[in-house]
Amino acid sequence: MTLEALPPLREALAAHGLMAKKAFGQHFLLDLNITRKIARLAELPAGAAVIEVGPGPGGLTRALLETGAQVTAVEKDERFRPLLEDLAAAATPGTLTLAFADALDADEAALVRGRPGHLVSNLPYNVGTALLIKWLTGPWTPASMTLMFQKEVAQRVVAAADTSAYGRLAVIAQATSHATMVMEVPARAFTPPPKVDSAVVRLTPRADRPSPERLDALQKLTAAAFGQRRKMLRASLKALGGEALIEAAGLDPQARAETIDVAGFLTLAEAWLAQRQAG
Repeated sequence: MTLEALPPLREALAAHGLMAKKAFGQHFLLDLNITRKIARLAELPAGAAVIEVGPGPGGLTRALLETGAQVTAVEKDERFRPLLEDLAAAATPGTLTLAFADALDADEAALVRGRPGHLVSNLPYNVGTALLIKWLTGPWTPASMTLMFQKEVAQRVVAAADTSAYGRLAVIAQATSHATMVMEVPARAFTPPPKVDSAVVRLTPRADRPSPERLDALQKLTAAAFGQRRKMLRASLKALGGEALIEAAGLDPQARAETIDVAGFLTLAEAWLAQRQAG
Protein backbone atom coordinates (compact mmCIF):
# COMPACT_ATOMS: atom_id res chain seq x y z
CA MET A 1 0.00 0.00 0.00
CA THR A 2 1.09 3.58 -0.68
CA LEU A 3 0.18 6.86 1.05
CA GLU A 4 -2.22 7.64 -1.82
CA ALA A 5 -4.01 4.32 -1.33
CA LEU A 6 -4.63 4.78 2.40
CA PRO A 7 -8.29 5.11 3.41
CA PRO A 8 -9.59 8.56 4.43
CA LEU A 9 -8.75 9.43 8.03
CA ARG A 10 -12.36 9.26 9.18
CA GLU A 11 -12.65 5.71 7.80
CA ALA A 12 -9.34 4.70 9.39
CA LEU A 13 -10.49 5.97 12.79
CA ALA A 14 -13.80 4.12 12.46
CA ALA A 15 -12.07 0.91 11.38
CA HIS A 16 -9.95 0.97 14.54
CA GLY A 17 -12.80 2.15 16.77
CA LEU A 18 -10.88 5.25 17.83
CA MET A 19 -12.27 8.43 19.35
CA ALA A 20 -10.53 11.51 20.78
CA LYS A 21 -9.63 11.29 24.47
CA LYS A 22 -10.53 14.39 26.46
CA ALA A 23 -7.94 13.55 29.14
CA PHE A 24 -5.18 13.87 26.52
CA GLY A 25 -6.53 17.14 25.08
CA GLN A 26 -7.09 15.47 21.70
CA HIS A 27 -8.88 17.14 18.80
CA PHE A 28 -8.29 15.49 15.41
CA LEU A 29 -7.55 17.47 12.28
CA LEU A 30 -8.93 15.30 9.48
CA ASP A 31 -9.02 17.82 6.62
CA LEU A 32 -5.95 17.05 4.49
CA ASN A 33 -6.20 20.43 2.76
CA ILE A 34 -5.55 22.11 6.13
CA THR A 35 -2.79 19.71 7.16
CA ARG A 36 -1.07 20.20 3.79
CA LYS A 37 -1.20 23.97 4.28
CA ILE A 38 0.43 23.61 7.69
CA ALA A 39 3.16 21.44 6.14
CA ARG A 40 3.75 24.14 3.49
CA LEU A 41 3.89 26.89 6.11
CA ALA A 42 6.64 24.96 7.91
CA GLU A 43 8.95 25.77 4.93
CA LEU A 44 10.88 22.56 5.40
CA PRO A 45 14.09 21.96 3.46
CA ALA A 46 14.26 18.84 1.30
CA GLY A 47 14.54 15.66 3.37
CA ALA A 48 14.18 17.57 6.65
CA ALA A 49 14.27 15.72 9.95
CA VAL A 50 10.90 16.51 11.57
CA ILE A 51 9.51 15.70 15.00
CA GLU A 52 5.72 15.62 15.22
CA VAL A 53 4.16 15.46 18.68
CA GLY A 54 0.70 13.98 19.11
CA PRO A 55 0.07 12.71 15.57
CA GLY A 56 -3.14 10.91 16.62
CA PRO A 57 -4.66 9.45 13.44
CA GLY A 58 -1.83 10.86 11.32
CA GLY A 59 -3.45 13.60 9.22
CA LEU A 60 -0.55 16.02 9.60
CA THR A 61 1.88 13.09 9.42
CA ARG A 62 0.59 12.23 5.94
CA ALA A 63 1.03 15.84 4.81
CA LEU A 64 4.59 15.98 6.18
CA LEU A 65 5.53 12.71 4.47
CA GLU A 66 4.21 14.11 1.18
CA THR A 67 6.82 16.90 1.44
CA GLY A 68 9.62 14.31 1.53
CA ALA A 69 10.39 14.91 5.20
CA GLN A 70 11.79 12.21 7.47
CA VAL A 71 9.31 12.21 10.34
CA THR A 72 9.58 10.94 13.89
CA ALA A 73 6.08 10.86 15.37
CA VAL A 74 5.92 10.98 19.19
CA GLU A 75 2.58 9.66 20.47
CA LYS A 76 1.61 9.06 24.09
CA ASP A 77 -1.65 7.27 23.33
CA GLU A 78 -0.96 3.60 22.55
CA ARG A 79 -4.43 3.23 21.00
CA PHE A 80 -3.03 4.81 17.83
CA ARG A 81 -0.24 2.25 17.39
CA PRO A 82 -2.06 0.04 14.81
CA LEU A 83 -3.23 3.01 12.74
CA LEU A 84 0.19 4.72 12.77
CA GLU A 85 1.92 1.42 11.97
CA ASP A 86 -0.33 1.14 8.89
CA LEU A 87 0.84 4.63 7.91
CA ALA A 88 4.50 3.73 8.45
CA ALA A 89 4.06 0.63 6.30
CA ALA A 90 2.56 2.71 3.47
CA ALA A 91 5.26 5.40 3.62
CA THR A 92 8.60 5.23 1.81
CA PRO A 93 10.81 2.94 3.93
CA GLY A 94 12.72 4.86 6.59
CA THR A 95 10.69 8.06 6.34
CA LEU A 96 8.39 7.52 9.34
CA THR A 97 9.67 6.46 12.76
CA LEU A 98 7.20 5.93 15.61
CA ALA A 99 8.05 6.71 19.23
CA PHE A 100 5.37 5.86 21.78
CA ALA A 101 6.34 8.11 24.69
CA ASP A 102 5.47 11.28 26.58
CA ALA A 103 6.90 14.22 24.61
CA LEU A 104 7.64 16.09 27.85
CA ASP A 105 10.25 13.39 28.59
CA ALA A 106 11.56 12.98 25.03
CA ASP A 107 15.21 13.53 24.07
CA GLU A 108 14.73 15.44 20.82
CA ALA A 109 18.43 15.50 19.92
CA ALA A 110 18.46 11.70 20.00
CA LEU A 111 15.25 11.50 17.94
CA VAL A 112 16.80 13.50 15.06
CA ARG A 113 20.16 11.72 15.48
CA GLY A 114 22.25 14.88 15.58
CA ARG A 115 20.67 16.49 12.49
CA PRO A 116 19.02 19.93 12.54
CA GLY A 117 15.49 19.10 13.67
CA HIS A 118 12.21 20.84 12.87
CA LEU A 119 9.08 20.59 15.02
CA VAL A 120 5.72 20.52 13.25
CA SER A 121 2.72 19.60 15.40
CA ASN A 122 -0.93 20.05 16.19
CA LEU A 123 -0.17 20.05 19.90
CA PRO A 124 -2.47 18.48 22.48
CA TYR A 125 -4.22 21.39 24.21
CA ASN A 126 -3.31 20.34 27.74
CA VAL A 127 0.50 20.29 27.26
CA GLY A 128 1.11 22.76 24.43
CA THR A 129 2.51 25.58 26.57
CA ALA A 130 4.69 23.27 28.67
CA LEU A 131 6.18 21.73 25.52
CA LEU A 132 6.87 25.14 23.97
CA ILE A 133 8.71 26.33 27.09
CA LYS A 134 10.75 23.11 27.03
CA TRP A 135 11.76 23.68 23.40
CA LEU A 136 12.47 27.39 23.90
CA THR A 137 14.63 27.01 27.01
CA GLY A 138 16.01 23.46 26.97
CA PRO A 139 19.43 22.24 25.82
CA TRP A 140 18.15 21.28 22.34
CA THR A 141 17.30 24.14 19.97
CA PRO A 142 15.04 23.23 17.03
CA ALA A 143 15.85 24.66 13.60
CA SER A 144 12.22 25.77 13.35
CA MET A 145 8.88 25.19 15.03
CA THR A 146 5.50 25.28 13.31
CA LEU A 147 2.99 24.59 16.04
CA MET A 148 -0.76 24.73 16.44
CA PHE A 149 -2.18 25.95 19.75
CA GLN A 150 -5.46 27.22 21.05
CA LYS A 151 -5.77 30.68 19.49
CA GLU A 152 -5.53 32.36 22.89
CA VAL A 153 -2.17 30.65 23.55
CA ALA A 154 -0.91 31.55 20.06
CA GLN A 155 -1.81 35.19 20.72
CA ARG A 156 0.17 35.07 23.98
CA VAL A 157 3.24 33.79 22.11
CA VAL A 158 3.31 36.67 19.60
CA ALA A 159 1.88 39.46 21.81
CA ALA A 160 3.51 42.89 21.96
CA ALA A 161 4.25 44.72 25.23
CA ASP A 162 1.42 46.69 26.81
CA THR A 163 -1.31 44.47 25.38
CA SER A 164 -3.64 42.18 27.32
CA ALA A 165 -2.07 38.98 25.90
CA TYR A 166 1.51 40.02 26.73
CA GLY A 167 3.18 38.05 29.48
CA ARG A 168 5.93 35.64 30.41
CA LEU A 169 5.33 33.36 27.41
CA ALA A 170 5.72 36.26 24.96
CA VAL A 171 8.96 37.44 26.58
CA ILE A 172 10.59 34.00 26.56
CA ALA A 173 9.36 33.15 23.05
CA GLN A 174 10.44 36.46 21.53
CA ALA A 175 13.77 36.62 23.39
CA THR A 176 14.76 33.28 21.89
CA SER A 177 12.88 33.25 18.56
CA HIS A 178 11.27 35.18 15.75
CA ALA A 179 7.60 34.29 16.29
CA THR A 180 4.78 34.85 13.81
CA MET A 181 1.17 33.69 13.72
CA VAL A 182 0.81 32.25 10.21
CA MET A 183 -2.65 30.64 10.14
CA GLU A 184 -5.94 30.53 12.01
CA VAL A 185 -8.04 27.35 12.11
CA PRO A 186 -11.70 27.44 13.18
CA ALA A 187 -13.00 25.01 15.80
CA ARG A 188 -15.30 23.37 13.24
CA ALA A 189 -12.24 22.03 11.37
CA PHE A 190 -11.57 19.56 14.22
CA THR A 191 -13.18 16.31 15.31
CA PRO A 192 -14.54 16.71 17.92
CA PRO A 193 -14.68 20.52 17.63
CA PRO A 194 -13.11 22.23 20.65
CA LYS A 195 -14.80 25.19 22.31
CA VAL A 196 -12.22 27.63 20.91
CA ASP A 197 -10.49 28.34 17.61
CA SER A 198 -6.84 27.45 17.02
CA ALA A 199 -3.90 29.13 15.35
CA VAL A 200 -0.51 28.11 13.96
CA VAL A 201 2.65 29.90 15.09
CA ARG A 202 5.99 29.62 13.31
CA LEU A 203 9.14 30.20 15.36
CA THR A 204 12.77 30.32 14.20
CA PRO A 205 15.75 30.81 16.53
CA ARG A 206 17.22 34.29 16.91
CA ALA A 207 20.89 34.74 16.00
CA ASP A 208 21.26 36.69 19.27
CA ARG A 209 19.54 34.03 21.38
CA PRO A 210 20.40 34.56 25.08
CA SER A 211 23.06 32.38 26.68
CA PRO A 212 21.76 29.62 28.99
CA GLU A 213 22.77 31.72 32.03
CA ARG A 214 20.95 34.80 30.73
CA LEU A 215 17.91 32.73 29.76
CA ASP A 216 17.76 31.22 33.24
CA ALA A 217 17.84 34.73 34.71
CA LEU A 218 15.09 35.82 32.31
CA GLN A 219 12.88 32.92 33.41
CA LYS A 220 13.31 33.78 37.09
CA LEU A 221 12.62 37.49 36.56
CA THR A 222 9.57 36.99 34.34
CA ALA A 223 8.12 34.41 36.74
CA ALA A 224 8.34 36.95 39.56
CA ALA A 225 7.27 39.98 37.53
CA PHE A 226 4.24 38.40 35.85
CA GLY A 227 3.36 36.30 38.88
CA GLN A 228 2.22 39.56 40.47
CA ARG A 229 1.46 41.52 37.32
CA ARG A 230 -0.84 44.04 39.05
CA LYS A 231 2.03 45.17 41.25
CA MET A 232 4.77 47.63 40.35
CA LEU A 233 8.13 46.06 39.51
CA ARG A 234 9.70 47.36 42.71
CA ALA A 235 7.24 45.17 44.64
CA SER A 236 7.08 42.10 42.38
CA LEU A 237 10.89 41.97 42.07
CA LYS A 238 11.64 42.88 45.69
CA ALA A 239 13.10 39.46 46.48
CA LEU A 240 15.38 39.62 43.41
CA GLY A 241 16.83 43.07 43.98
CA GLY A 242 13.91 45.50 43.99
CA GLU A 243 14.45 49.17 43.13
CA ALA A 244 18.24 48.97 42.98
CA LEU A 245 18.06 46.19 40.36
CA ILE A 246 15.40 47.96 38.31
CA GLU A 247 17.28 51.27 38.29
CA ALA A 248 20.52 49.47 37.35
CA ALA A 249 18.66 48.24 34.26
CA GLY A 250 17.51 51.78 33.45
CA LEU A 251 13.84 50.95 34.05
CA ASP A 252 11.13 52.65 36.09
CA PRO A 253 10.57 50.88 39.45
CA GLN A 254 6.93 52.03 39.32
CA ALA A 255 6.29 50.36 35.97
CA ARG A 256 4.28 47.15 35.73
CA ALA A 257 5.54 44.01 34.03
CA GLU A 258 3.22 44.20 31.02
CA THR A 259 4.68 47.59 29.99
CA ILE A 260 8.28 46.31 29.80
CA ASP A 261 9.25 45.07 26.34
CA VAL A 262 11.45 42.06 25.62
CA ALA A 263 14.61 44.19 25.33
CA GLY A 264 13.83 45.69 28.75
CA PHE A 265 13.55 42.27 30.36
CA LEU A 266 16.83 41.17 28.75
CA THR A 267 18.52 44.27 30.17
CA LEU A 268 17.00 43.43 33.55
CA ALA A 269 18.44 39.90 33.28
CA GLU A 270 21.91 41.34 32.53
CA ALA A 271 21.66 43.66 35.55
CA TRP A 272 20.58 40.79 37.81
CA LEU A 273 23.50 38.62 36.66
CA ALA A 274 25.92 41.53 37.18
CA GLN A 275 24.62 42.09 40.72
CA ARG A 276 25.00 38.39 41.55
CA GLN A 277 28.58 38.35 40.24
CA ALA A 278 29.41 41.52 42.16
CA GLY A 279 27.84 40.24 45.36
